Amino acid sequence: MGDSRPRRKLPVKQLAILAVARFAEPLALTSVFPYLPEMIASFGVDKDSIAKWAGLTGATFSVCQSVFAVPWGLLSDRVGRKPTILFGLVSTMICFLIWGMSTTLAMAMTIRAVQGASNGNVGIIRTMVAEMVTDKEHQPRAFSIMPLVWSIGSVFGPAFGGFFARPAEQFPSLFGRIEFFKRYPFALPNIIACFFFLVSVITGTLFLKETLASKRDTEDWGLKLGEKLTRPFKSRKGPQHRPSFVDGEATAPLLPRPAAAEPVNTPTAPEPKAKIRDIFTYATVINLICYTFLAMHSVAFDQLLPVFLHHPHQKSTPENTSLPFRFSSGFGLSSDKIGAIFMVYGIVCGLIQFVMFPPLCNRFGVLRCYRAAALMFPVCYFLTPFTSLVHGTYGRYIALMFIMLLKGFAVIIGFPCLTIMLTNSASSLSILGTLNGIATTTSGFGRAVGPASAGAIFSWGIQRGYVISGWWFLGTVAVVGAIPPFFITEGSGPYADAQGDETDIDEDTVAEADPIPIPESTAGPLGPHEAGFPSPPVPSESSRLRGRSLPKSYGTTQ
Repeated sequence: MGDSRPRRKLPVKQLAILAVARFAEPLALTSVFPYLPEMIASFGVDKDSIAKWAGLTGATFSVCQSVFAVPWGLLSDRVGRKPTILFGLVSTMICFLIWGMSTTLAMAMTIRAVQGASNGNVGIIRTMVAEMVTDKEHQPRAFSIMPLVWSIGSVFGPAFGGFFARPAEQFPSLFGRIEFFKRYPFALPNIIACFFFLVSVITGTLFLKETLASKRDTEDWGLKLGEKLTRPFKSRKGPQHRPSFVDGEATAPLLPRPAAAEPVNTPTAPEPKAKIRDIFTYATVINLICYTFLAMHSVAFDQLLPVFLHHPHQKSTPENTSLPFRFSSGFGLSSDKIGAIFMVYGIVCGLIQFVMFPPLCNRFGVLRCYRAAALMFPVCYFLTPFTSLVHGTYGRYIALMFIMLLKGFAVIIGFPCLTIMLTNSASSLSILGTLNGIATTTSGFGRAVGPASAGAIFSWGIQRGYVISGWWFLGTVAVVGAIPPFFITEGSGPYADAQGDETDIDEDTVAEADPIPIPESTAGPLGPHEAGFPSPPVPSESSRLRGRSLPKSYGTTQ
C-alpha cells in the first residue's frame, strides 16, 4: 500500500547553491599539498625537517580553526548562517592571497593561523544541510553532497596547485620575465583560487537562503538582487506556479512547521537555551571521539603523503636497508607530478562518492558502513611506506594508487556516515549549530595533533633511516580510532518534533508542474538520477538494530 501523503523532497536548488559556495574552500586547501614541501624548502628549512614543519603548518591552521569553531557556531546561531559563511569565504580568500606571497616560515604559519581563526564554515555548512533536510530518508544523499564537493575540489586543487607553482621556472616563455612570479613562485595557484572564491561569494550572496529559523523573515538584499538579475531569464509562466524571491520565496521555510504552528511571520517565543547535558549525551560524545580520531589520522595522511612523495628515492643497499623496518626511500617527485597523482586520486574518490556511497548505506546501513571504513585505515597506513620498495617506476605508482584509492574509499564512506550519525545523535534542531561547532573544535584538535605528530615522527625517522615511523604512528592511531564505533548506537535524529505537518513543504522542494529538467548523464554533486544521488532511505531505529536492509524505495526522483 502506498503512502497517500505527499513525499517531502530534497531542497535541490539550495543544496546545489550551497555546494557552489562550498567548492572554493576544498579546491584552495588541497591546492597547497603538491607544492608545500618545496615551499617550506624555499624558506631554508633542512630537507630532513620538511615533514615536521609541513605538519606544524597544517597544525597551526587546525588549532586556530578548532579554537574559534564554537564561537563561530554561536555567532551563526545569533546572526544567521548565511552572513557567517560569506564572511568566512572572504577572509579565506584574502588569507590565501597573502599565503602565496609568504617569504618566511614565520609569515606562512601566521597567515595559516589567521586563516583558521577567521573561518568556521565547516560546521556551519553542516548545520545548514541538517536544517534543510529534515527527513532521515534523504540524509545519505544530502550529507554525501558536501564530501562529493570536497572530492571534486580535490581533483582540481592539487592539479593546478602543482601545475602552476613556480611558473617562472616551469613556463619561462610565459612567466619568465615577470618579476612578481620570480619573487613569489607560489602565488599563482592562490591567485587562481581567488577566482573560485569570488564565484562562491557571489553565488551565496545572490541565491543562498538563510536556514536559521529566527532569521528567515529578515530582509535579504542579496536575494532581492539575485531575483532582479535572473528575472529576465525566467519563464513568463513561472509566477503562475510559485512566487518570486521578492514575493515571499526568500522567506519560505526550509524546515517543516508543526500543523498547529503560527505562520512564519508571526513572532514566536524564543526557544529555551540548550543545557550542557542536552548536547553531551552518550551518543554525541562517542561520535565526537570518532570524529577526532578520523580527522587526526586522515588529514595527517593527506599532508604527510606529499612529503613522502617528494622525499628522494634511494636504492636499497645493505648499508641503508634492513627490512622490514629500516629503509628511508621516498619517491623523489616534483610538485607537478605530485599534483597529477592527487588529481587521479580525487577523480576516483569522486566516482566512489557518486556511485557507491548511497547504495552501500542502503544495503548495510550507516553504522555498519562506518565500522568497515574504520577498519580499512590501519591497513592503508601500515602498507604505505613499502610502496617505495616496489621494483620499477610503474610498479611503485600502481602500488601507491592502490593504497590511496583504498584510503579514499574509506574516507568517502567514513566522513558522511559519521556526519549523519552525529546529526542523528542531537536531541533537537536548536542545538545543531552548537553541536557542529563542537564537532569542528574536536576534529580540529585531531587535525592539529595528527599532522604535527606524524610530521615530527616522520622527520625523526628519516634522520635515522626509518621512513615507516610516521606511517606506523598513523596506523596505530587508526587502530585505536577503530574501537569507539563498536560502542555507537544510532539516534533517532532531532527531527521528531519537526515532522508534524507532512503537507507543509518548502516551495523549492515540491514537485512542480514544470520541473527543472536535469540530464540523467550529468556528473556532479546531484548524481545519475533525475537530479541527484539515489535516495536510499535510512531505516527506522528498530529495523537498524535488527540489522535489516532498507525498504525498497530506492531511486526516488526529485
